[in-house]
Amino acid sequence: MLGFLLKNSLNLNTNFVLFLAICMAKNLYAIVDIETTGMQVLEDRITEIAVYIHDGDTVIDSFHSLINPEKYIPDYISKLTGISNDMVVAAPRFFEIAKRLVEITEGKVFVAHNAHFDYTFIKNEFKSLGFNYQRKTLCTVRLSRKVFPNLASYSLGKLCQTLNIPHQNQHRANGDAQATVQLFEKLLNKDAQKVNQAVIDNELKSKTLPPKISQTLFESLPEEAGVYYFYNEQGDIIYIGKSKNIKNRIASHFGTNLKSRKTIEFKNQVADISYEITGSELVALLLESDEIKKHVPIFNRAQRKSHFHYGIFHYQDQKGYTQFYVDKVKKQPYQPLAMAESMESGRRLLYSKIQQFGLCMKLCNLYKTKGACFDYQIKKCNGACIGEESADSYNERAEQAVGSFHEYAGQTFVIYSHGRERGEKTIVCVEKGRYLGFGYIDELAQIRSFEDAKTYIKRYTDNRDIQKIIGQWIRKHPHNVWVSK
Repeated sequence: MLGFLLKNSLNLNTNFVLFLAICMAKNLYAIVDIETTGMQVLEDRITEIAVYIHDGDTVIDSFHSLINPEKYIPDYISKLTGISNDMVVAAPRFFEIAKRLVEITEGKVFVAHNAHFDYTFIKNEFKSLGFNYQRKTLCTVRLSRKVFPNLASYSLGKLCQTLNIPHQNQHRANGDAQATVQLFEKLLNKDAQKVNQAVIDNELKSKTLPPKISQTLFESLPEEAGVYYFYNEQGDIIYIGKSKNIKNRIASHFGTNLKSRKTIEFKNQVADISYEITGSELVALLLESDEIKKHVPIFNRAQRKSHFHYGIFHYQDQKGYTQFYVDKVKKQPYQPLAMAESMESGRRLLYSKIQQFGLCMKLCNLYKTKGACFDYQIKKCNGACIGEESADSYNERAEQAVGSFHEYAGQTFVIYSHGRERGEKTIVCVEKGRYLGFGYIDELAQIRSFEDAKTYIKRYTDNRDIQKIIGQWIRKHPHNVWVSK
């Protein structure tokens, strides 16, 4: 196309041909800012939009409009932006400005300060109209971190103060977009070595990454099994995860659209990533669970309970009946059948076993009485509490209940799996039903006893989450288990 235009330049205005050549040789940018009724992408709507088209040297076109969001603007949003419900009553609705927005941004790189937020809101508005809005995006937060490293803050307001950029009408689309234009120009002009076409192209590839994470860091992540950690700018761990492929899993975290305040906050807080390769997926599961309980990251919800001070125990009384009870672990010399974070949660778990296996509430120490338990009176108990059911008959169900707490109750064994590199294996040790920890050995090493295996492991804490992980693993991989005799 460019060649055709140049060959026929005699029939066209020379300046127009040069303009087309420049546009085709480098990017054009649509610098965008929006205001909204809130932060929830799936619930809130756009109230104002401003777009400035930039050719890399100067602004060449612009568009600005209030938008009727067709929903109530909360008072706290009106105080922040200055956009009231009265102001937008007569404003066009989004579908009325959609065609103009498509046209002015067509073929342009979508630029914004925290581009994920603005782009996702606009994309979602178009989605509601049945249109798939797609643009390359470029984030000035990310570029600012690259060009102006080690600043205290990269918010638009703080950057404008630091770089002496006039910033009038803050929290209005036009004022913020104009400030972003000047910031973008400073980024382009600050250092041609730092912000050249290669850098911009690299940032375009990185558009799904959080603003504080570089493409270089992401590319360095391993495609192996292990545990990974997300940190904020203060160095605090805010999320811990595990995967068979660390890089792919982390990419999936950042590749999703921002659909809520929580996901936006999560992505914006991630400032660094570290990882630990485990080789074994089982060890990754075990280590992740332990690390979550140790660090209690704010964005992890599952497995955060770390205080399993209570346990469910069992013994055989003088009459030969198996009895169960809940007590503090440190009070008992025996290993618990299961761990619980409180007396109440332990009692609830034990009660579920009563219902499942037809156990006696009195023999489970959940109903204190000298006579028959309550369930006997309503014909749910066979009378073990008063000797009507024999110990042998009752204990058959009690043993089934013992085994149901986890498949390996009371067993001692070692689980083998592949290691972090060739020639290495992982081992996980369980003694009398209690998880001891994991370690790494040379695949040629000869382990002749369980005591020998224990010398290779690092000790970790046992709890109900760990029991579930190990139980599920040995059901799927029974051939990888060596049982001590």
